[in-house]
Amino acid sequence: MSKIYPGVERRFTPWKNGGGETAEILCKPEGSGFDNFDWRISTAKVGQSGPFSTFPGINRVLTVIEGGAMRLTFSDGQIIDCQPDGVPHCFSGETPCVAELRGAELLDLNLMVRAPLTGAVYQSGAHVPGDALLACYLFALDDMPCFGLNRHDLRELPLASVTVPDNALVLTIRRGNG
Repeated sequence: MSKIYPGVERRFTPWKNGGGETAEILCKPEGSGFDNFDWRISTAKVGQSGPFSTFPGINRVLTVIEGGAMRLTFSDGQIIDCQPDGVPHCFSGETPCVAELRGAELLDLNLMVRAPLTGAVYQSGAHVPGDALLACYLFALDDMPCFGLNRHDLRELPLASVTVPDNALVLTIRRGNG
């Protein structure tokens, strides 16, 4: 039986800048901090515009899962418009970034992975290859009784190819560029 990380058990803690709150879902290895995790999955409530924390050596995948939109503007000129449509956005955690809310506050799902590992988030209907997987997780965007999941639960999946079911995202961590 694969492990389930229930959404109802998450506790949000405020950001230092006061612009939102984060709830860690899991961190590997367990008990590691921001300076030594291999990967981290969390949700964040973004309540106002402001700078994002930088994470040298970390690649991030951010997916708005409910609420309003947000624009990320990076110091290198890159701009990412994040909509509440579940489309994942990849970016470097070491490039300074400012978030501008473009509507209501929002809830996002964050996958942070330390190089040389890579992370990806797949949407409903996508085929997820099973090669080089270190970890694979199913995130329920809505109740999924057939998987034993409630809205915003996360479940570990076997390290094999999978097609992402409706109302879900699949998060993967791989070795290298996979």
